[in-house]
Amino acid sequence: MVRRLQLACLLFGGLLLGCQSTPVTAPQTTAVSSKPTVSTRASHLRGEVLLQALGLVGTPYRYGGNTPGGGFDCSGLIGYVFRQAVGISLPRTTGGLMSMSVPRVKRSALEVGDLVFFATNGGKKVSHAGIYSGDGRFVHAPSSGGTVRMDYLSDRYWSKRYLGANRVLP
Repeated sequence: MVRRLQLACLLFGGLLLGCQSTPVTAPQTTAVSSKPTVSTRASHLRGEVLLQALGLVGTPYRYGGNTPGGGFDCSGLIGYVFRQAVGISLPRTTGGLMSMSVPRVKRSALEVGDLVFFATNGGKKVSHAGIYSGDGRFVHAPSSGGTVRMDYLSDRYWSKRYLGANRVLP
């Protein structure tokens, strides 16, 4: 019994000594701004565009189409995605999309949401466009009888016809 009492006193004393040591202070905090940074905002917008575009994969191609129910052609798909995802109205044709007053982007600097352009009718005149989705891929509505799909820029067909890219989002 005495031994238990001594052990209890020892434990209690240790607890008291522990309380006397270095005072506990509140952890340091850093104020966080509630306003998103430009890069955070841009990443969010790019993500919204990508989600919207990927959600349309499998939608039938239709020349002149610009709705999920009616089908899409390439520029109709781009216009629909940007309008729905980020509220931006874009030109309706591939020529109009390519000639917008926005930054041109090198292929090596592509980011999700950039518009990519191709000359599928020969020569150097734009006739097709898609939305870059990252990892060397893009979403597009390729041709009659097909559906909205993803392809690689490095595919022989697309690589030979690649014209350039525009950055619509910041």
